[in-house]
Amino acid sequence: MPILEFHLVEKMHSDEQVAELLTASSQLYADVLKSPIERVRVLAHMHSAKHVAVAGKLVVDSSVDAPYFHFLVLEGRPLEECHQLLEGFSNLVVKILGTDRAYVRGGCWPIPPQYWAIGGMPASKLRLNEIQSRQASASLGDAVATT
Repeated sequence: MPILEFHLVEKMHSDEQVAELLTASSQLYADVLKSPIERVRVLAHMHSAKHVAVAGKLVVDSSVDAPYFHFLVLEGRPLEECHQLLEGFSNLVVKILGTDRAYVRGGCWPIPPQYWAIGGMPASKLRLNEIQSRQASASLGDAVATT
């Protein structure tokens, strides 16, 4: 289910930079979630500078680079993993695209497994063992933390 979407202003970055961002982000996503890379999907949506405003000004008039990203995880993922991804994707945008960190925005959208389909089957059924294992690990971590 790992899906990440970047929203970028077209012509602000080279095709090579965008390709590097997509591939590096794919690897980070797989590593942090301990997920097979085959499950990872990363997309770059390119927007005209005439169709993006930052701080109330069109980018075509200001040339401000302000990438935005969001990614999906199945509900129940540890918060620490989500935080690692928020920081990691932001770091990649800064490093690869040369964007000022202050302008980078991103979010994590947890999706209940019963509302996500993989090949037409609800993830709650298809990934039942993985989800239960994650929940058991989280419960064990909570128990250890309170002792």
